[in-house]
Amino acid sequence: MQNPKNILITGASSGIGRALAICYSASGINLFLCGRNLEKLQETKGLCEELGAKVFLEILDVADESAIKNWIEKIDVLDLVIANAGISAGTAGGSESFAQVKKIFSTNLDGVLNVIHPAIEKMKIKKNKFPRDQIADQIADQIADQIVGQIALISSLAGMRGLPSSPAYSGSKAAVRVYGEGLRGNLAPFGIEVNVICPGYIKTPMTDVNDFPMPFLMSAEQCAKIIKRDLAKNKSRIAFPFPLYFLVWLAALLSTKITDPIFAKLPGKKALE
Repeated sequence: MQNPKNILITGASSGIGRALAICYSASGINLFLCGRNLEKLQETKGLCEELGAKVFLEILDVADESAIKNWIEKIDVLDLVIANAGISAGTAGGSESFAQVKKIFSTNLDGVLNVIHPAIEKMKIKKNKFPRDQIADQIADQIADQIVGQIALISSLAGMRGLPSSPAYSGSKAAVRVYGEGLRGNLAPFGIEVNVICPGYIKTPMTDVNDFPMPFLMSAEQCAKIIKRDLAKNKSRIAFPFPLYFLVWLAALLSTKITDPIFAKLPGKKALE
């Protein structure tokens, strides 16, 4: 979508979410930001307001379906929704506990669904705001072709192929990716663009805990610029950096007889405490 004015971003207290909020901040922009850490979220608000944006905060856990739905229903208009909130953990020290698996899927998958579906319904209402029998056919045709909203789902390059070092994280991000790719065609007739974003290693508090090499590590600010640029172009899949994307894409095509021994040697990501 070109020049969205009313933008909702989850997980905006730090990392990619904060960088995106700042990247979109300008005079005339309304930002609806949520997160779980009030102090950090207020820091994001201050940085965005310095650039001229109007910022509205909500302290929420995206896994709380009713709270998210109530929040979104109170917002008058949404042009762009970026479902960014997520958590990461792995198998360092052993296999994943069932509690960790449930928590990761609850945030990374259920949290995305909890956010985008109330937003989709709001955008559909916006699309049907002017019944054809109340306006001229020519104007109705213009509305029928109008893009009324955009939904961006943050997946990951880890969602391109299951990683034994973080199976729940890979699985949750794969589900987000595939669902978003299917949803894109499903919602196109309603004038709603859907985009799936698959970043590689981004320097954030989430990756700061990693004690292993992270190839092609990118700043959150650079990541946000790429996302903003490609969302404006309505790219279906926004995957970067390209060298790492190509390697992961290639690994997904190769026989598991080749890739399993390689992935088994990857360092384990720390588990949730």
